[in-house]
Amino acid sequence: MQPGNINRILIIRLSSLGDVLLTTPVIRALKKQFPGAVIDFLVKEEYSNAVKFNPNINVVYALSRSEKIKFLLKILKRNNYNFVVDLQNNIRSRIIAGYLNIITYSFKKPTWNKYLLVKFKINRYKEIKSITQMYCESVPGLKLDKLGLELYTPQITDSALLHDKNYIGFCPGSKHFTKRWPAEYFIELGENLINNGYKLVLFGGAEDKQVCDFISCRVKGSINLCSSNDIFKTAADIKRCKVVVCNDSGLMHVAASAGVPVVALFGSSVKEFGFSPYGIPNIILENKSLSCRPCSHIGMDNCAKKHFKCMKEITPQIVYNNLTQFLSKL
Repeated sequence: MQPGNINRILIIRLSSLGDVLLTTPVIRALKKQFPGAVIDFLVKEEYSNAVKFNPNINVVYALSRSEKIKFLLKILKRNNYNFVVDLQNNIRSRIIAGYLNIITYSFKKPTWNKYLLVKFKINRYKEIKSITQMYCESVPGLKLDKLGLELYTPQITDSALLHDKNYIGFCPGSKHFTKRWPAEYFIELGENLINNGYKLVLFGGAEDKQVCDFISCRVKGSINLCSSNDIFKTAADIKRCKVVVCNDSGLMHVAASAGVPVVALFGSSVKEFGFSPYGIPNIILENKSLSCRPCSHIGMDNCAKKHFKCMKEITPQIVYNNLTQFLSKL
């Protein structure tokens, strides 16, 4: 592809929050390789804020649940894109790319490798690659820089926190049970941190309100900043933290986008799936002694073995020791 001949590019990544944020280095790489091209982005409306203010994007097409896809397809067709980068690669995104009837570069999902690892514990991953790197490999010749994720916020967005280096952020939520470190463990860890001079801040979206309230009520002195899915406010507040302790969740990638070091707790998740914190200092704590891991590549609503050792055996003391050692190196 000759950069001078490329005028307009469409990127498709419909969901979810973390996956959309993980595309931002690819957006940046495309803009660098095709500096004269206009780049548009198609995403579900509920995740559009993740790229809304990205300066490398011309138009963010936010697909709402009520919007008729035919109307959107006609708009996209009139844009005369040179090619599509389909980083979703599901039935819906393939229908959209097919309708445009132009060159399409699709994300090659490691579906078979994930299936073998989850179902039979056969590990065919020759190396551990980030999802961002896999996205990049969808486009021939595209190269990533050494920078991390990006989340641009409106200039008016300010933090509710003071400029204080002792804030430790907790993101205790995650969509699926097997990705959530027990709330009681967050409480014990939080009390330990506060007793040793740190300030604890809780983050989450609307679906995390219950667990954030539960922890906040039991950890005296904690600050509960759980919001109604206001990603801009959350990112602005997270930037004031020295480190964020979190599960494998969308907010883990928000923290990475804010440039904040992360201590991530992986239960049913494993690094092979490619969702480790990208582009920032991080440590991943996981129980490597279990033959049942990973039990799912997306998470489950309960532990199939009924013991939940993948999370329960990562004790608050283990996390505290690793966290304080991590902090000493930053």
